[in-house]
Amino acid sequence: MALLELNEENFENEVKQGVTLVDFFAQWCGPCRMLAPIIDEVATEMKDKAKVGKVDIDKEIKVATDYQVTSVPTLILFKDGKEVDRIVGLRDLDAIKEFIQKAL
Repeated sequence: MALLELNEENFENEVKQGVTLVDFFAQWCGPCRMLAPIIDEVATEMKDKAKVGKVDIDKEIKVATDYQVTSVPTLILFKDGKEVDRIVGLRDLDAIKEFIQKAL
């Protein structure tokens, strides 16, 4: 499954079923740019287990505000529409995969 571009219109529908990792990022954020290829790899490796999406906080202010995202990058893990956990800051591939495993 490809990386999902999430926005105010599709966010709730995409996270309501199963496990979804959402990367809240900003174009101007250096650590976010470093995390981007890792998130792409997570989406590829975990495609049969979890969905992976991204939210640009500068374009989707309401979504970022609704989930109280105050720092980027922030990764929020959802299971069946409910937040399970979150991490703030840059992480490596293995740490993010372990993070997702918590909800599977």
